[in-house]
Amino acid sequence: MDYTPNPAEGQRVYDLDRAHVFHSWSAQAQIKPLPIAAAEGCYFWDYDGNRYLDFSSQLVNVNIGHQHPKVVKAIQDQAARLATIAPQHANDMRGEAAKRIVDRAGTRHQKVFFTNGGADAVENAIRMARLHTHKHKVLSAYRSYHGNTGAAIQATGDPRRWPNEYAAQQVHFFGPFPYRSPFWSDSPEQETERALQHLEEVIKFEGPGTIGAILLESVVGTAGVLVPPPGYLEGLRALCDKYEIVWIADEVMSGFGRTGEWFAWQNWGAEPDLIAFAKGSNSGYVPVGGVVISDTIAATFDERVFPGGLTYSGHPLAAASIVGAIDAMTEEGIVDNAKRIGNDVLGPGLRDLAERHPVIGEARGLGVFWALDLVSDRATKEPLAPYGGTSPAMTEFTVECKKRGLMPFVNFNRTHVVPPCTVTDAEAKEGLAILDEVLTITDQHYTG
Repeated sequence: MDYTPNPAEGQRVYDLDRAHVFHSWSAQAQIKPLPIAAAEGCYFWDYDGNRYLDFSSQLVNVNIGHQHPKVVKAIQDQAARLATIAPQHANDMRGEAAKRIVDRAGTRHQKVFFTNGGADAVENAIRMARLHTHKHKVLSAYRSYHGNTGAAIQATGDPRRWPNEYAAQQVHFFGPFPYRSPFWSDSPEQETERALQHLEEVIKFEGPGTIGAILLESVVGTAGVLVPPPGYLEGLRALCDKYEIVWIADEVMSGFGRTGEWFAWQNWGAEPDLIAFAKGSNSGYVPVGGVVISDTIAATFDERVFPGGLTYSGHPLAAASIVGAIDAMTEEGIVDNAKRIGNDVLGPGLRDLAERHPVIGEARGLGVFWALDLVSDRATKEPLAPYGGTSPAMTEFTVECKKRGLMPFVNFNRTHVVPPCTVTDAEAKEGLAILDEVLTITDQHYTG
């Protein structure tokens, strides 16, 4: 598309925002939000006419790309027909959306509880697990992010948890991370073995009779795009079965094509009990999330009231957007495209960058879900920014990417490479070329 610049309108939008909008995760006086005028596919434009290749998918949620016409039309058609209805009633789009989701989640899951987003999906999955097992503790990984509601933020491992620790009965453990192994492992297989031994020890010392759920991102997202090593999820499943613990798979970021499968856990041979989803289910066109529930857990509430609900659960506009998105992704082979791009373009391209730029400690990922772990010394793996913080080097990296028309997703010492699942070969190569230019600058901060 062509966008006609309108800097005056951009200034008006910026002034309006600064006067009245309170931003998340921010010191309000220290931010300068970029006013966005338009978007299409893998690109968006500011009011000055600058175009950005969206290698962030915003918050890793625009899986189907910006302004996909089939999703926009689904929302428009639903708005004209039935804009809202209370969740105690049945509506056709909610049923259709639920069916499309469970059809892609395997044979053990036939019910969906809809929420307004990912955090409350995790919140309600935890509630279901506790009520089903009559056990109160939830185990989750230190390298994780699960959302900003009470139990979800307490389950989170990253520093956003620290000022928000008001919930109870949460225990953290170390998940596998071969590159920065907390277990001194020297192979992915050994990492799996030692990480599972560690997890079982935590279960034993916390008391299996007190643990209702283990909550884990199938592929850890914001905390580093950590792909579980071979056998880890299968081992997790075995431990949950052994100790009668519910496995909650957090698929909020990794689901709906992001890893080249409908759900990230489908890359391996184990199946969770509860699946929390949101972002990619409709690419964020309307706020929505939910929990896919196994038949066994759903049966718990056949004659017992589930004590939870939301005014907008299964909202018709949100449900219609899910139907539109899933149908479009199926008809257009978008999930397969994500897998192919990862195998043929992004994966090889990022590994090539890692060979040529010493500042890259590791390139890792699946599908359109990748991260570059940036270091100042490959031998010591010293990160280019501290855990929980930033650095002049990472700030410069971000600024230089934006100057060249690339919107990155940067967290601590990493840049995540997470374009929409619709990204083309040419767009992926365009982004890789910009990263190559910027990393040449960033290499100057390498001291090893």
